[in-house]
Amino acid sequence: MTVAARRRPLALVAAVATAAAALGATALIAPAAHAAGGPPPMTLKDGTLGWGLKKSFRDYVEGGFANGAVSVADGARRAADGSFAFTDGKGAYDMSTHAVSSTFKGSVRFTGHDGELDITFADLKLAGDAGGKTGRITADVTKDGTTQDDVPIAALDLAAAKRTMGAGGKVTFDGIPATLTAEGAKVFSYQGRSMYKQGAELDKATFTTTAVTDAQPQPEPKPKPKPKPSEGGDEKKDAGTSKEAGASKNDGASKNDGAAKGDGAPKGDKALAKGDDKPVSGTVNDGRLDWGLKKSFRDYVTGGFAQGKAEVFGDATKLADGYRFTKAGGTYDTVTNTLDVAFKGEVRFTGHEGQLDLRFSNFKVKAAGSGDATLSADVASKGTVTLAKLKVDANALKARNGVVTLSAVPATLTAEGAGVFSYQGRAMYKEGTALDPVTLAVTVGGNAKLPAAAAGTPAGGGGAKGGVTGEEASLAATGAGMPTGALLGGAGALALAGGAAVYATRRRSALAKG
Repeated sequence: MTVAARRRPLALVAAVATAAAALGATALIAPAAHAAGGPPPMTLKDGTLGWGLKKSFRDYVEGGFANGAVSVADGARRAADGSFAFTDGKGAYDMSTHAVSSTFKGSVRFTGHDGELDITFADLKLAGDAGGKTGRITADVTKDGTTQDDVPIAALDLAAAKRTMGAGGKVTFDGIPATLTAEGAKVFSYQGRSMYKQGAELDKATFTTTAVTDAQPQPEPKPKPKPKPSEGGDEKKDAGTSKEAGASKNDGASKNDGAAKGDGAPKGDKALAKGDDKPVSGTVNDGRLDWGLKKSFRDYVTGGFAQGKAEVFGDATKLADGYRFTKAGGTYDTVTNTLDVAFKGEVRFTGHEGQLDLRFSNFKVKAAGSGDATLSADVASKGTVTLAKLKVDANALKARNGVVTLSAVPATLTAEGAGVFSYQGRAMYKEGTALDPVTLAVTVGGNAKLPAAAAGTPAGGGGAKGGVTGEEASLAATGAGMPTGALLGGAGALALAGGAAVYATRRRSALAKG
């Protein structure tokens, strides 16, 4: 067989595998493997698992209630957002069965409640079963002085992750959905009570690894036979084919991703500005406030530890990520650039067999163009409490077509608010802790109308009817068992296969030239 004839199958394997990874064409796995003479074993190296376990648990430990601390060791690092990076991952991937395994270095320890809470996670592993139908993260867990090896903590769905390929066989799975296992629910416990239920949503994970074939490319026998003129022409054509295979480095994704920078937003803002009404001041006629207070508090109440519930009453509605309060009233002044508005509806949190009972109503937002803004509420037995400081842009209060809109405004807990979020006399969060962002829209002027709410936002029934809470609805949607999405099957498997095939092809090509 000539040199050119040998190169054609290799270039074809790389091109097919890379194209399949981009298109998610599962059916191309078998032809690609067959063209290479059977699927070679693959080694995973230089892996990193980025994962925060569960943000609400980190907040619980560090936020004041447990008066605790979080520390990393043995090669683990902590990111600015509080999550962790477990490093030096090593493992294997089977192209025939799509089974995958990778073990990482590093440990993380959570301590609190004057030493009564002490949990360490070490020797984390990411694994996918044969067939690529289920996946999980396990860890060696040390709790109450006892270590249990390879405890399943999280169930994974890599099929839902964003997959990208880089040079040298590097593959990244970003935003991997993770849910709590039954065994994991027992780990996240204090005084014998689980803080979260099986199926609770955990932080999403990121898995980065480099995949290489174990089969070593063999150099061409020397001396090389001189190619005939026709073969020389084929080599040039084949070299062009290899360049096409190598083009998978960018895979076109970066250009598409870059297109999102514009996203039409700036043009839309300008269009709105052109359509602005003349400056209006006066009475707020209608409006809505979307706010979840703090997600970790909602999880604490409804997730199992407090064994409680969240209910809405009056003109409030449950949303998938919080609550909506409606029928706004108040004033807006375009001259002083100020807004003073109140919303109707109540939300009540109960738990710990009635020992925890918090009821919030009459939510008010006061904002000025200077950037100073607050959010307050009437809290049962405590009166009106300023719960949050809001960070409002100076131009955010400008009315457009008679509507003032604030979108995802950052909110932080006040000292007064910290006293509200407490149990048995101990504050759960410190002053300055980030709360859920605040979104509102209010109308000023008789002809102004509220913009339509996002479709599908409400979760569960609202008003005084009660029913399933928004958080409980989210838990039900995740399911109580292991997810059935493919771990590394389909496009995920091809991403690994394609990355390694391209890498192996380049190495063979380089050896052949030498």
